Amino acid sequence: MTKKKTYKIIFIQLGEIYEIFAKQIYQSEMYGFIEVEEYIFNNNKQLVVDPSSEKLQNEFKSVERSYIPINSIIRIDEVVEMGEAKIKENKSQVSPFPMNIQPVNKKD
Repeated sequence: MTKKKTYKIIFIQLGEIYEIFAKQIYQSEMYGFIEVEEYIFNNNKQLVVDPSSEKLQNEFKSVERSYIPINSIIRIDEVVEMGEAKIKENKSQVSPFPMNIQPVNKKD
């Protein structure tokens, strides 16, 4: 019997670091994007309410599929046990890859 895979995706979104869990992740047909489907939110913890977890759950509650740019992804892990989805403040430790890379034209 095979277990259903669970993925932890960490990416930068509007200056914050998002950590989400999903059952499906794959390379998109749209160049430069990763598709994420079937979000997982840990609803077992009823005693402690994490505002960032609730914010994520509300943000993704009606989303079927997300397209995340490859350059904003920090890490993707296949995990056995999932944790709590959360948003962390980016304390200038992680910077997104530059978007506008212009070639340098050298004149001979």
